[in-house]
Amino acid sequence: MSAEQSCATAAVDLTGLTESDARQALAGQTARFAAGFLRWIDSRAGSGMSYVRLRLLQALHCHGPTIMRDLASELGASPRNMTALVDALEDASLVVRRPHPTDRRATLIELSAAGVREAEQSLGDQLDALSAIFAELSAAEREQFSAAMTKLLQAMKERGQPC
Repeated sequence: MSAEQSCATAAVDLTGLTESDARQALAGQTARFAAGFLRWIDSRAGSGMSYVRLRLLQALHCHGPTIMRDLASELGASPRNMTALVDALEDASLVVRRPHPTDRRATLIELSAAGVREAEQSLGDQLDALSAIFAELSAAEREQFSAAMTKLLQAMKERGQPC
């Protein structure tokens, strides 16, 4: 069975399961979806840039220069991964590091002129292409999905997981 076939057959029947077993089945299904979705969008990145790198460009484009800790929190990346992401974008001349004006220990990450051009020219088109999968859902299903994700993110936050 191919990876695409196994993703397509990942439906979970919760009928007759105990509450605990149903929650565990949903956790497994969510983990498979999350991993599969990230692989899917990375495979479709038009410029060869991963989704996380696109999100980093988007965050800097929308919010301006930001310290790495805040970027990592927004993107859900570990400090080590955040450093690697910023290093790669800096090597591609899309971001630059600048000293923080009031905190000598912090470094600001900001878009370079090339990063601004990249964000303005292709970011929207690439994110539109990556989000195309949600066209498979009706407007009502998208609302339900969004509401469920918001509720789950809030539950994680209440349990001490920064989202």
